[in-house]
Amino acid sequence: MGNRLSKIATRTGDDGTTGLGDGRRVGKDSARIAAIGDVDELNSTLGVLLCETLPDKVRVALIAIQHDLFDLGGELCIPGHTMITDRHLAQLDGWLADYNASLPPLKEFILPGGSRAAALAHVSRTVCRRAERAIVTLGEEEEINAAPRQYVNRLSDLLFVLARVLNRADGGTDVLWQHERGAQ
Repeated sequence: MGNRLSKIATRTGDDGTTGLGDGRRVGKDSARIAAIGDVDELNSTLGVLLCETLPDKVRVALIAIQHDLFDLGGELCIPGHTMITDRHLAQLDGWLADYNASLPPLKEFILPGGSRAAALAHVSRTVCRRAERAIVTLGEEEEINAAPRQYVNRLSDLLFVLARVLNRADGGTDVLWQHERGAQ
């Protein structure tokens, strides 16, 4: 793993660059730093979601995901390094299968909302999609492993499913899009 910070106000980034885990310096506006930042923001939104009252099983999954996202950021920070593996993808696939099995099939689109926890899961889902786009952009500029991109793709699906689960845990249901509601 790269160098750990021993102090926060280093002033080394005053020139618009930041250090990668391998010691190189890159512009703070680089595709790599954008992807790392979006993954960090996603992790922070999950931290806010974890402030809510959640089913224990969901809480355990989200905490594990936070650790995975930190590893994913580390992988992006150290070009050529691998931290996210098939094991991480399999864990997401397992949670998706488990939670989807408990939900009724969707027949309509749903709106992001319902309970506060579900709404926060939807916010995390949209930030996750942005992180995915940033990782795709980085992959077009530099060679990166496929697993980080695959991880955030599946994670956004899981966050959608968890929003549905959280609405039910709060005693509600999905907020359905009313496509035939007429002019308002």
